Amino acid sequence: MDYVGRYNSPLGTMTMASDGVALVGLWFDGQRRYADVLQADWREESRSIFDETVKWLNVYFSGGTPDVTPRLALRGTEFGKVVWKILATIPYGATTSYGDLSRVVARQLGRAHMSAQAVGGAVARNPISLIIPCHRVVGADGSLTGYAGGLDRKKKLLDWERANTSLSFPLLPNFRGGNVF
Repeated sequence: MDYVGRYNSPLGTMTMASDGVALVGLWFDGQRRYADVLQADWREESRSIFDETVKWLNVYFSGGTPDVTPRLALRGTEFGKVVWKILATIPYGATTSYGDLSRVVARQLGRAHMSAQAVGGAVARNPISLIIPCHRVVGADGSLTGYAGGLDRKKKLLDWERANTSLSFPLLPNFRGGNVF
């Protein structure tokens, strides 16, 4: 059984989802792929993981960098999980491009090349918004492209973080894996 809680952010209501122990979803209400990892059997009920998530969100939306991440349980394809774990390493206020991200994914999977479109598809299916910062992925020229929560929200989130979209996070291509979750 899954559990659902709500959070009123400055950018709209968000839904939190949990398996009872870990966070499995965090979405802006109405965004694309909203709640697509939720089991059919769910109910709205308070859980301690939601308290932890609310603390994280309160720090984030107050302009701080959260130092403790709630426990996460990723639901998706193995490819998606690889992409999301790499996304989780992009620091607050930094961005990277889909192309740079695809090169890191290719290296992680032991491949010579990886389609930026395939990586973009996995980024778009990220079930845990903000905590897994898919909003920090931009076009090669720094343009704002694709965000399930809407480009207006993406822009506001990057402005919130004072992110420089003209510079890609330089250390991301050095990602070697590790236990992010």
